[in-house]
Amino acid sequence: MRLLVTGGAGFIGSNFVRLALGEGWAREIVVFDLLTYAGNLENLAEVERAPGFRFVRGDIADAAAVDRVMATAGPFDAVVNFAAETHVDRSIEDASAFVRTNVIGTQVLLDAARRHGVGRFLQVSTDEVYGTLAPGDSPFTEATPLAPNSPYAASKAGADLLCRAAAGTHGQHVVVTRCSNNYGPYQFPEKLIPLFVTNAIEGLPLPVYGDGLQIRDWIHVEDHCRGLYAALTRGRPGEVYNFGGDGERTNLDITRMILRLVGRDERLITHVRDRKNHDRRYAINSAKARRDLGWAPRYTLATGLPATVEWYRTHDAWWRKVKSGAYRRDHERLYRDKWLDAGS
Repeated sequence: MRLLVTGGAGFIGSNFVRLALGEGWAREIVVFDLLTYAGNLENLAEVERAPGFRFVRGDIADAAAVDRVMATAGPFDAVVNFAAETHVDRSIEDASAFVRTNVIGTQVLLDAARRHGVGRFLQVSTDEVYGTLAPGDSPFTEATPLAPNSPYAASKAGADLLCRAAAGTHGQHVVVTRCSNNYGPYQFPEKLIPLFVTNAIEGLPLPVYGDGLQIRDWIHVEDHCRGLYAALTRGRPGEVYNFGGDGERTNLDITRMILRLVGRDERLITHVRDRKNHDRRYAINSAKARRDLGWAPRYTLATGLPATVEWYRTHDAWWRKVKSGAYRRDHERLYRDKWLDAGS
């Protein structure tokens, strides 16, 4: 396949690109990424010189830029859309970037894919569009009504509905996937696990929201990416597929697991004011993906979290540059010529 991967310099997108090239899922991949704060070209260093790989800097909400990359770098067999603003706290402070990228950007991509004859479109979404669960509720299924509780989740729900409309109105081959909380290599350290792992390594406080008893279902990013490839190649047009890791834990449980793995004591735990309208529990029922796509997770938290902690231990140069902001300066210094060449 020839793939246009939007947001491919981010956490999940870069893991997908590395896996897709390494496993032979794609013969050519063009990564289209604006390189906002969460995008990092170092995430793609392993494949930068791989045959068939190309990077183009651009904004998915810029219709002219999207048309240009599809016309000059295509034709593509599929678009895989990871490009999104994702941090809930940032969406609470200012939702405008979330509406522009997550909603308008998705519609721009759908329209361009239709104009350029792209055969498949995979929209990578989130379980947060379903809202929250009480402790005794059954996990989310694909039939669970959408009830987002944050501006971020609402923007992703809007994108999902635009994808549904494109499939129904225009007959586009669009598949939507929704995953639980991801963890693994190259995750930006504003998210819980990489922030707490790196803070613990440095002996810094681990800021736990509220009582820390919010429950999340954790999936290793590699398991998620394998599910995405299954949905891309075997998913039915217009369908939604949920991917979860069967790893429900409270945030406080995860915090304590990290401290044990790093070798720090619980005195680093600092309870801070809770997030506004904080969803209490997420849980995913992945039965449809297991049945229809032949997918199943390979990692459990017992295997995936120690491997993730070890990755951050052995890649401290990566996360220290991210936490200091030095990676942004490196982009300007090392990669500007590539941006200009790619955009010409």
